[in-house]
Amino acid sequence: MKMLVRIVFFGVFLAGCGPLSLYYKPGVSVTRQQNDTTNCQVQALQEVPVNTQIRQGPPIYYPGNRYCNRGQCWRTGGYWDRGPVYSVDANKGLRNRVTQMCMAQKGYQPVQIKPCSAGIKAQVPPGATTQLPPLSSTSCFIRNEDGSYQIVTPQQANYQIVTPQQGG
Repeated sequence: MKMLVRIVFFGVFLAGCGPLSLYYKPGVSVTRQQNDTTNCQVQALQEVPVNTQIRQGPPIYYPGNRYCNRGQCWRTGGYWDRGPVYSVDANKGLRNRVTQMCMAQKGYQPVQIKPCSAGIKAQVPPGATTQLPPLSSTSCFIRNEDGSYQIVTPQQANYQIVTPQQGG
């Protein structure tokens, strides 16, 4: 049981580290975006239902062990084990494409937003994005404990180029 808790905790931890993937349309409320995404996913599921297929990987050969005692060695026989059995949804890729087409018809495009650095997180007051802002190359996101997120677009630093004066 402890191992299961550790695995779940680690999975949740990793989920917070990666980019935020969502369908994006500047100016739309987050609630509207979530509703549109869900509606398109339901439509895609109706048009391209789950097609679960059971598959089996190739068999695995385990060679025997070699034992030695006082200069005499012998080997135990190896054995074959059946390959792993697993299931796949053969329609998952097509269903994802149908969802993407539906969202594109509504004016959304898929984006990935990188997580904000600790320095940016420290400078931004806590909050949650309620309306999708315009994105730039510096945009990042902060994941909140309740699962919501805050999209931040830090201003790029203004650098002044200093050139040496020519002597006379």
